[in-house]
Amino acid sequence: MADQTINELPAEIQEQLPEHAQQIFAAALSAAQSDGLSEEGAREIAWNSVKNEYEPGSDGKWQRKPEDTAIHNKSVVSGGN
Repeated sequence: MADQTINELPAEIQEQLPEHAQQIFAAALSAAQSDGLSEEGAREIAWNSVKNEYEPGSDGKWQRKPEDTAIHNKSVVSGGN
């Protein structure tokens, strides 16, 4: 199942996830499997990758998380000399 495309994902994943999330899932799954992870381990990595950007909606379908501007706009403080 390495180098999987979104068309090869199980139907339940295709039904739940929008296309971009399916691409994330498929890429993470393929990468994890080529790193030697088991099918179960690779699926866990793939779901965690999706959860970084998406969350389940009340209708059961996943939607992109709103951007957290507080995190994106943090200033970097250096402890330099």
